[in-house]
Amino acid sequence: MTFLEVTSFLFDGFKISLLIFAVTLLCGAPLGLPIAFCSMSRFKPLRAVSRIIVWIVRGIPLMLQIFIIYYVPSLVFEWEIWKNLDLAFTTGRELSFAGRVFAVMIAFILNYACYFSEIYRGGIESISKGQYEAGYVLGLNKSQVFRKIVLKQVIQRIVPPMSNEIITLIKDTALANCIMVGEIIYKANILAAEDALIWPLFFSGAFYLLFVGLLTIVLGKIEKKLSYFRS
Repeated sequence: MTFLEVTSFLFDGFKISLLIFAVTLLCGAPLGLPIAFCSMSRFKPLRAVSRIIVWIVRGIPLMLQIFIIYYVPSLVFEWEIWKNLDLAFTTGRELSFAGRVFAVMIAFILNYACYFSEIYRGGIESISKGQYEAGYVLGLNKSQVFRKIVLKQVIQRIVPPMSNEIITLIKDTALANCIMVGEIIYKANILAAEDALIWPLFFSGAFYLLFVGLLTIVLGKIEKKLSYFRS
């Protein structure tokens, strides 16, 4: 295979990586906020359950979580949901891996939502009580104080740790190949096995490097813009 053919083949896999990245970020980031509120709840049972779930999800390797979500429904409950999705999206002789992609995305969303929730919780709890009291003095209610005073400061404080998690997320998409999802590392392994080409495996790192570089620039600009709220 020529260099352009290999690049095109790897880029097809990288599009799957980007899909997992985008869906995880769009779903996991918002989901982390209610989890954070549950972890800070004054209702002790809810707070305890939320923190235990976060502890379990953060404590178990993401690869193992992918295995659990993909294999447990069929092995334990005899529910072939992922296989049925594969068949539903199959066209002609080409077998789809849609079910595996959905399983991976669910695992990623749950995992990163828990990580994001801890970042949110840390950001919210870092705001001093004086900020709230100042808002109450101005005649604002609790919701208005959070929206107009606290939230902007929280966003500024969580951008750096969120940036690290977002950059880690794009690299973690490589774990999807553990259940044979056709992301970029899986594609590179195919070239190594079928065409005895090892260099594409290392070349795939260039895709991650370029995308991480772009993310770093974008996130850096966001952080710089939000520096207005630095206290």
